[in-house]
Amino acid sequence: MSRTDSTPEHYVAPVETTTVRVDAVRVDAKPSNLWLDAWRDLRRRPIFWISAAFVLLVIVVSLWPSLFTNVAPNNGCQLADSNGGPEPGHPLGFTRLGCDVYSRIIWGTRTSLVVGVLATLIGTVIGVVMGAFAGFYGGWLDSFLSRVGDIFFTIPYIIAAIVVMSVMPVRNVFVLAFAIGGFAWASTARIMRAEILRVKQADFVMGAEAVGMSRFRTLLVHVLPNAMAPVIVVATLALAGAIVAESVLSFLGVGLGGSTMSWGLDIGQAQANIRTAPMALFWPSLALTLTVLAFITLGELLRDAVDPKARAQR
Repeated sequence: MSRTDSTPEHYVAPVETTTVRVDAVRVDAKPSNLWLDAWRDLRRRPIFWISAAFVLLVIVVSLWPSLFTNVAPNNGCQLADSNGGPEPGHPLGFTRLGCDVYSRIIWGTRTSLVVGVLATLIGTVIGVVMGAFAGFYGGWLDSFLSRVGDIFFTIPYIIAAIVVMSVMPVRNVFVLAFAIGGFAWASTARIMRAEILRVKQADFVMGAEAVGMSRFRTLLVHVLPNAMAPVIVVATLALAGAIVAESVLSFLGVGLGGSTMSWGLDIGQAQANIRTAPMALFWPSLALTLTVLAFITLGELLRDAVDPKARAQR
């Protein structure tokens, strides 16, 4: 057998059959990120629009109560109207002191919401600072801040606020907010620390440090913005808890008191006449329940929306 006969033949495909397929790039695809995906999920849920509408109503009432009533909550109280029923211009009746129930509920919305927002801001700021430094720097600082957080975590913040308000000579909105938010930051700090530990392992954090950016600047510019999503969700839920705490303190007589309108104060004053005039207790309790329920529902929906695993399971 000749040498040429033993050489294997090579097959060359025709030119027209050797095509290369390239996937088309969708240039019209919508940009996406965590918050856009969350919004696209939330807007398809009717319960979100219901809770958001009620929260918006509460905010509008607290900012402009005079749009909803022209009756002064304290002035014009007549003992002759004590525990009276509904009348024209007074749709919800009167309190034991003859004050308009509807007007006090409207004006009490401002107190509950202002104290709740301030307390939530105070607790969130303290928790973010403590958790961010503990998670990002680690070492002895992490151990120290974590132990401080554990101490505050074991203290019920409502009991601590009762003690603080009992010994304070001055009672105003800011003192009450500090009494609540100053002891309610431990859970936020834990969540912030866990999220910082996750984010700081990302490649962009390593790249920022590689180009010479200081660690503190890296924390502020790159790590914190990417770790705030769970904190925002927790803050929404904490706002509902702060509103309840304010009402509890006012109910126990260690809140703002005086001439300040508060749902908890009205509930506490109406409980003595629950058998003879139950509606004076029912209406502020209903306002408190619906407001807290709206914020809790909104927080729960937001938590599910920012969690890709929860969205995938639905």
